[in-house]
Amino acid sequence: MKKLTHLDDSGKAHMVDVGEKADTERVAIARGEVKMQKVTFDLIAAGNMKKGDVLTVAQIAGINGAKRTSDLIPLCHPLALTHISVKLDLDESLPGVQITASARLRGKTGVEMEALTAVSVAALTIYDMAKAAEKTMIIQNIRLIEKRGGKSGDVVNQ
Repeated sequence: MKKLTHLDDSGKAHMVDVGEKADTERVAIARGEVKMQKVTFDLIAAGNMKKGDVLTVAQIAGINGAKRTSDLIPLCHPLALTHISVKLDLDESLPGVQITASARLRGKTGVEMEALTAVSVAALTIYDMAKAAEKTMIIQNIRLIEKRGGKSGDVVNQ
């Protein structure tokens, strides 16, 4: 059975010491979605929300979220990200917004939490900006799609 790395031998939480680990290229991709009623979808697509351009603000919020991950999640290391991208796509079949974030760096620890945080913060921003039109939106399916680099190897989820 694998050991949880954020627990010491007595079961207490601690930040993992990554000082001796080698720097490697790390990449993570995460996805999620915000499902909404068609009328809300149409307002966002037309750029007619009272708070402004939902997709642009959510994209910027997601980028900021990735950069602030270690402030939000106590045992995450502060990282010098070399790249973060947040892409938002209107999906009429949901209806809603598909969110994809990717994070990259060359370092001692992975960027999965940064990619997941970017998606989460972008989704929360969409909800915040559209809640005047609809309070029943659903934030769903936030998940890691891919991780590359590091000792634990590559992971691909679809």
